[in-house]
Amino acid sequence: MKNLIIASTSTIHGGSYLDYLLPVLEQHFENCETVLFIPYARPGGITEDAYTENVRAAFLKINKKIVGLHSFENPAEAIASAKGIFTGGGNTFLLVTQLYENEVMEALAKAIKNGTPYLGTSAGSNITGISMQTTNDMPIVYPPSFKTLEAIPFNLNPHYLDPDSNSKHMGETRETRLKEFHAFNSIPVLGLREGSWLDVKGESIILKGPLTARWFTQNQDPIELEPETNLASL
Repeated sequence: MKNLIIASTSTIHGGSYLDYLLPVLEQHFENCETVLFIPYARPGGITEDAYTENVRAAFLKINKKIVGLHSFENPAEAIASAKGIFTGGGNTFLLVTQLYENEVMEALAKAIKNGTPYLGTSAGSNITGISMQTTNDMPIVYPPSFKTLEAIPFNLNPHYLDPDSNSKHMGETRETRLKEFHAFNSIPVLGLREGSWLDVKGESIILKGPLTARWFTQNQDPIELEPETNLASL
């Protein structure tokens, strides 16, 4: 049975790394002494070692050990034997490129399907969808494919932002960009606001956190989904 926490962000405004999720993660990884961390997205261009150390410090608060996937000679075997997996945020193009180049995309999808507890934040959440095409990130590298894990039957737009009526910014809103996506693609998209996450258990996909989420489908007006909505019904 699939068992995922898919979070919009690792850090909410005014908080420390993962603090707002730690009570949830303590339960999510309750049967895991060690969690395998995938540092490929490298936020801000930090090294995989430095990223892993940051995550290690956060997980010490719930008495969990962290080991970086990049430290294994055979990353596919490491994923297959992992008791829990966390993919952190950063650049989704880089993350997806590394997952393909290290030949672990399929292994990761299989581990999730088999019930290995998985946590994704930001880019690590983007990859749980059908494709990475609704990421907010710059295409700093060229992945072999936009196809991702298909752990959920739609795409995500983490860090979803509503239009600011007081802003003088003249660029596209997030909603405009998602309409552009739907001009060529029929995949539904969930706009996941900061501080929200999805709790996936088997086929159940429950919206968690204090905020609504915005649901986009092709040729339809977007709708707001209340917390505790089961997106599997959509």
